[in-house]
Amino acid sequence: MTTRDSAADVARNIGLDGRAPRRRRALYWLTGLVLIALAGGALALLRDGPQDQVRFRTATVERGDLTVKVTATGQLQPVTQVEVGTEVSGTIEVVTVNFNDRVRKGQVLARLDPDQAQAKQRQSKAALSLAEAGVAEAQATLTETAGKLKRVRNMMGKRMSSQEELDTAAAAAERAVAALAVARAKVEQAQAQLDADTRTLEKTEIRSPIDGTVLKRQVEPGQTVAASLQTPVLFTLAEDLTQMELNVAVDEADVGQVTEGLKAEFTVDAYPNRRFPATITQVRFSPQTVNGVVTYAALLSLDNADLSLRPGMTATAEIVVRGLKDALLVPNSALRFTPPPATAAKGNDGGLVGMLLPRRPPDARRPKGKDAKTVKAARVWTLQGGVPTALEVKAGVTDGTLTEVLDGTLEPGTAVLVDLERPARKP
Repeated sequence: MTTRDSAADVARNIGLDGRAPRRRRALYWLTGLVLIALAGGALALLRDGPQDQVRFRTATVERGDLTVKVTATGQLQPVTQVEVGTEVSGTIEVVTVNFNDRVRKGQVLARLDPDQAQAKQRQSKAALSLAEAGVAEAQATLTETAGKLKRVRNMMGKRMSSQEELDTAAAAAERAVAALAVARAKVEQAQAQLDADTRTLEKTEIRSPIDGTVLKRQVEPGQTVAASLQTPVLFTLAEDLTQMELNVAVDEADVGQVTEGLKAEFTVDAYPNRRFPATITQVRFSPQTVNGVVTYAALLSLDNADLSLRPGMTATAEIVVRGLKDALLVPNSALRFTPPPATAAKGNDGGLVGMLLPRRPPDARRPKGKDAKTVKAARVWTLQGGVPTALEVKAGVTDGTLTEVLDGTLEPGTAVLVDLERPARKP
């Protein structure tokens, strides 16, 4: 072995011949690939290992009947309700009825102290008598002046009286006629005053204008009422409580569907297990705005033969505005449901790169802009090969739970996704 060969061997052993860096670079690359493989395996174990498996809750598309209803709230009230007051002032002497009493038309409900009215009536009667006496006096004067005028005329024919006496007698007769007319007018005036005072006396007795039931009594004996500015309300009467009406407020978004003659049902808190039938009799054009919310009043007639319903009760009515037979129905929860993107993406990309950098699947994408809301409102999801797949549908009317499907995208019996279901983690 030469000295040159020994030096080459030494150089190779200590790495001075240039080959060692290439080996180290190859070693670095190999180590990097191993690490990437390990990371990919770990990620795969995290994605597909014994973690919580996502499951879906489904519902079946079926055919059936669909009833579309509009809900509105309001209060019960009598068909005819009358507020009874007094036209005269005075002190209440007696009250003859109480709450819930049945009354007849013309029945006395209360009576005012009549002393002042009776005094005015007596005064008016005296004035009438005085006026009638004046008529009698004027009649006598007329008879006297008429006789005198006749005698003067006879004397004028015999040339035993002057023209002046004749004129005087004629004027006296005419004055007597006028005085009689004035006296008769005073009689009529006195009679009118007597009639008014008699009517005032009659009004001290407050009578029922209708047959009905006393709902409110707002007066007590000894109370003073003054009717100078406005008529005070003493009683509130309901004509017939067996026939009542429900006044509900219909939202402006629903009023276009509510028409006269539609059937409805309503409930009240007093009888939570009963549903009362009713019929729409009127939908008013006048709006009612409360806190910026616009509603329209609708009246519903109902039968209250058992008197179980009472005025003022709050009722919630369901008005049937449309009914469908044998319609294809999908649950509203299926239209609202959207699966998680990771769930929909699983299985779409293979290999290590796909596991490290998963992409969002096309089915999970949502359009942007104006059509986003429309597509979301008419989309359901089904499982195809274990992967959630979106189906576009054309939705019709809904009752709040089920929605009509108008196109042929879905078939009866199709299972649609409505929710997620995750099993509990093992301890």
